[in-house]
Amino acid sequence: MTLPSIPHVDIESLEQFDRLLAAGATAMAGWRVQSVDLTGRTAELLGLQPTGSVFLGCLLEDKADGWVRDGGGLVFPAIPELPFDAYRGRLYDADELYAGLENGYDATPDARIYAWSRQHDEKGDTSRTLATALHDHAIADALAELPDDVPWVGVMGGHGVLRGDGNYRAAVLLGRTLARRNQLIVTGGGPGAMEAANLGASLASYDEADVDAALAELAAVPSFRPSIGAWAAAGLSVRARFPGNGGVSIPTWFYGHEPPNVFAGSIAKYFSNAQREDVLLNRARGGIIYLPGAAGTVQEVFQAVTPNYYGDAATQIPLVLVGVDHWTTKLPVWPLLQSLATNRPMAHSIHLVDTIEEAAELVG
Repeated sequence: MTLPSIPHVDIESLEQFDRLLAAGATAMAGWRVQSVDLTGRTAELLGLQPTGSVFLGCLLEDKADGWVRDGGGLVFPAIPELPFDAYRGRLYDADELYAGLENGYDATPDARIYAWSRQHDEKGDTSRTLATALHDHAIADALAELPDDVPWVGVMGGHGVLRGDGNYRAAVLLGRTLARRNQLIVTGGGPGAMEAANLGASLASYDEADVDAALAELAAVPSFRPSIGAWAAAGLSVRARFPGNGGVSIPTWFYGHEPPNVFAGSIAKYFSNAQREDVLLNRARGGIIYLPGAAGTVQEVFQAVTPNYYGDAATQIPLVLVGVDHWTTKLPVWPLLQSLATNRPMAHSIHLVDTIEEAAELVG
């Protein structure tokens, strides 16, 4: 016997809820309502059959709460005393993470969440692990809702690349080139090469003079050290002057000392670095470009290499290392990749080049 499937409906705002009511809804089977204040909709909820519904962190009056629970719905209550919404229904953006920056970085949600994660990072703290797991599940769900009608191309690289450096400019031009080819840039979301790639994508519609002007303004604050506030403020100023969509970034509070850059249009920030890395590399099906970096970038190389190593010709994605000297001498990753690729389909999916122009031709 095959049971009939129930359409799944995500409701992440009061407006969505009201539209369903206006359309004549009588039952909530398949509804998943996330972080919506429904305290003014008790009468409407009592007129809906709750079987098969799920309410995640919503505000409900007692009568509505009892109606849903008694009628076969599930209610997951909000978790108190958190500096974040564990059930959020959308990704972050720079304006949300850096709200209150004028009062110093420590006043921002990004800083407060990082501080909370450090204070509660204790073995056996189940309330913390539950809250962060729920949050990361919600982020993964929101990320999965982004369109994938264009190739997602990952750009990885070191967080220590300074604004004003030639390598920073090269990463900007790479992001700009890829975005102009209708490819969606996805990065690890931090400073350095990651910021540069998101910035480049946001400048896709601007001319060379505008690129130079943006880079000159940013170069006045080359690093997030010693002041994250000054670094972020400079980025927000450039973003306001040259608005654009810098693609997607997927940072983590695990590396909370590396603040998120402001140029990505959508920010999927996780607590779990392992989950974040897995999502980041798996979404970049158009290929991944590795600019010079250190331990984090090396980890991302080999995490992406493993599926290529065990996969067949149909499952390969391009993995492009930029910087012959860096990847053969300073950090000799390339010789190991060549050894792994011998006599395997992976031999055709790994590349070592010296310029961003070469790299851009190999992905997408």
